[in-house]
Amino acid sequence: MKSLDKKLAEVKANRASRAFVIADAKDADMAFGVRAPGPRSYLATRGMRPAQFSPEVWTRDEYGYRNLPEFLDIIREVTHQGLIDIMLMSAYVNEQLTIKEGLFKNSHVTPAARANDTTDVWAVRHGCYTREPVQTFRSAAIDHIQCGKLECERDGGEVPGANLGLYSVTFINDLDQDRATTQAYKEFREEAERKQFRHFLEVFDPNVDSGIAPEKLGEFINDNIIRTLAGVPESGRPVFLKIVYHGPRAMEELAQYDPNLVVGILGGSAGTTYDAFKLIHDAQKYGARVALFGRKINNAEHQLAFIEMLRLITDGKISPEEACHAYHGVLQGKGIKPRLPLEKDLQLTDQAMSYGGGSSRTIVNVQNNPLRTAAATNGNGSKPSNNGNVQWPVGSNGRPDFGGMNSDQRRAYDNHRLTRKFG
Repeated sequence: MKSLDKKLAEVKANRASRAFVIADAKDADMAFGVRAPGPRSYLATRGMRPAQFSPEVWTRDEYGYRNLPEFLDIIREVTHQGLIDIMLMSAYVNEQLTIKEGLFKNSHVTPAARANDTTDVWAVRHGCYTREPVQTFRSAAIDHIQCGKLECERDGGEVPGANLGLYSVTFINDLDQDRATTQAYKEFREEAERKQFRHFLEVFDPNVDSGIAPEKLGEFINDNIIRTLAGVPESGRPVFLKIVYHGPRAMEELAQYDPNLVVGILGGSAGTTYDAFKLIHDAQKYGARVALFGRKINNAEHQLAFIEMLRLITDGKISPEEACHAYHGVLQGKGIKPRLPLEKDLQLTDQAMSYGGGSSRTIVNVQNNPLRTAAATNGNGSKPSNNGNVQWPVGSNGRPDFGGMNSDQRRAYDNHRLTRKFG
């Protein structure tokens, strides 16, 4: 029995259970392209690969990012470690590792694939797609995920590929767009039920200005989730949710609504190590029972140690602060230079919770991390760039006013956003 199924059954039987599902989201090639495997400067492991695959002797370092074979090797290592419950991949990576290689055949880890790639995850370099209102789109067919070909032959319900998929929706408070989003999800859900394909539902915050105050987004998302699923019987419902953590009140409200609805969180951008550890701790405290971390794991200096700390936190064995100290201890012991010194890595920062960042940024409202919108502005409706020379207009809600920017302001804002995101 896969650990995912065991834990979901335990959570539904006992809401007080500490059973917690951790997923490694290695599906970013459907969003970032070449950058998806992560920068080579953030070492996945040391001393755990054959010498020819050691990070110290990776070739073509001038490109700055790992290549696909290296990425697959990391997925194998994380799977063999055995501390996660789900490995989320693109349909192509799923074909290579699940169907052709059989990586998960004798593992308790459940393979999964991203089943759709709406335009708000089209975060390619120099592109502008993530700034436009989201449009529905699906690259992967369910049959491709299950069998690696367009028409799947299901022998007694068994399939060689993944039989779990991530479907994402983004509600932007626009009637036509949100209706199209809901209709596309309905069509997917009905196809999935016919093909006995399970899915979990990811609900992003609006990727454009929705007119909803940031502190009210949790209520907007919660209501849309319940409204969307109210017309869906158990046979077509997602096995769990993946949403932005909007703080204790919004999480508790959704988690207590229906005992059969398992709520999970998404991780967002990399941030500090303490950001990740505090996020998973607080989300679990207020009702989340699943966490899917993509960039937070993939950009870690030592992914296996990072995942081990996440598991120790959700098992209640160490605090986020203790985990951060222990993680740095592992890095020091292995001779790995951390991205940030410990004192800075123990800080909470504002987290971008969308693929594109920018106007759709949502603050992770964890304890002791208040909204900083007012403090982030100059008090005159403008915000300085990272060099303090060029300013750009912002709306009354504190978000950048793209329509009011000239080319210099737009360039300054993009430079500021990319510097905050990638350093």
